[in-house]
Amino acid sequence: MGKGKVCLAYSGGLDTSCIIRYLLDGGYEVICFMANLGQEDDFEAAKAKALNLGATQCYVEDLRKEFIEGLCFPAIACNAIYENAYLLGTSLARPVTARAQIAVAQKEGCFAVAHGCTGKGNDQIRFELAFYALQPSIKVLAPWRDPAFYNKFKGRKDLLDYAAANGIPVTSTKSKPWSMDENLAHCSYEAGILEDPSISPPEDMWKLTVDPTKAPNEPEDFTITFEKGLPVKLIHNDGKKTATDSTDLFLTANAIARRNGVGRIDIVENRFIGLKSRGCYETPGLTMLRAAHVDLEGLVLDREVRALRDQYVTVNYAKALYNGLYFSPEREFLEESIKASQVHVNGSVRCRAYKGTFSVLGRWSDTANLYDASESSMDEIGDFEPSDTTGFIAVTAIRLKKFGKAKEASGQSLVDHHQA
Repeated sequence: MGKGKVCLAYSGGLDTSCIIRYLLDGGYEVICFMANLGQEDDFEAAKAKALNLGATQCYVEDLRKEFIEGLCFPAIACNAIYENAYLLGTSLARPVTARAQIAVAQKEGCFAVAHGCTGKGNDQIRFELAFYALQPSIKVLAPWRDPAFYNKFKGRKDLLDYAAANGIPVTSTKSKPWSMDENLAHCSYEAGILEDPSISPPEDMWKLTVDPTKAPNEPEDFTITFEKGLPVKLIHNDGKKTATDSTDLFLTANAIARRNGVGRIDIVENRFIGLKSRGCYETPGLTMLRAAHVDLEGLVLDREVRALRDQYVTVNYAKALYNGLYFSPEREFLEESIKASQVHVNGSVRCRAYKGTFSVLGRWSDTANLYDASESSMDEIGDFEPSDTTGFIAVTAIRLKKFGKAKEASGQSLVDHHQA
């Protein structure tokens, strides 16, 4: 008698292809689940492979629109970034993937879900915390934390040997053993030779973007319009083409960034589990959309609202996503705060992509412009009375004068830089 149905998060790659066979050999019935998040995969071929390997069924769910509107756009609205570098491409994809996987598991009557995440990485945490929030009674099978599995497969080389011995077709090779994860927002690369942080990634590793040095010699200009902090329109090709559908807009931003080499980073980050990890990321369209949003906020967002959002919402929203806490009360609170901060973030940004760089050429808003050219101008007085600044400086200086006097009384001189 079998052990029951398991819904496996399946990608068609090396790990999960081998895990299908491993679970079947362990007496489980396997239902495969694939998330179409915009990765450039042959889903029909992957589905056929899963069925040929013995899976009872393989679901392929199109989650692109939910991924963009439900995760990527809110991340843009709060300028989400982890450790000042990572735009959370993988982290953003996990909530929608986990939610759809649990839905398939419930439909199929599975007692458990399974994944192929490494026992040292963040994704195991992201998936499992989501699973337990979505269905508290669910059981989770994590082969890479099962001693019987990881003692048999000590690394990707052992998996490749197992695949070859069992007739499991895979695209990974021993010459290019790094791990990749791709979706509409980005492609990540880790493991293999990348585990030495001093070694530069090989040029043929990068999949999405053109080498910036080989990008077109002419810059590409376009305009992005935001409403309540969310991208709603992208005009490009000298104004001849306009994208307004969320998926079309995101894909258009990706296409512009990719052909101009925008969005590559190579970092060492701190995983939630406590380990440091070297990761290389290509995040083309999201890099530009976020940067344009940051720029527009300078024009339309109140200074104190922006400061509070940056200090509390942005950093904690990014942390919640990175650490797998999307389905949590704090994330719900933070997301409502994002919406409140973005009520007046309406306007357009004229942008340029050129040889790996993104720059802003101009910005404007018809409804929420806090910038007054006459007040800020050095060539006219406007409504601002310069003499008022004298009192402002005097009041602000009260505390600093007391600080200076206290230093003098203690025998310290702020003028002497050796003491300051």
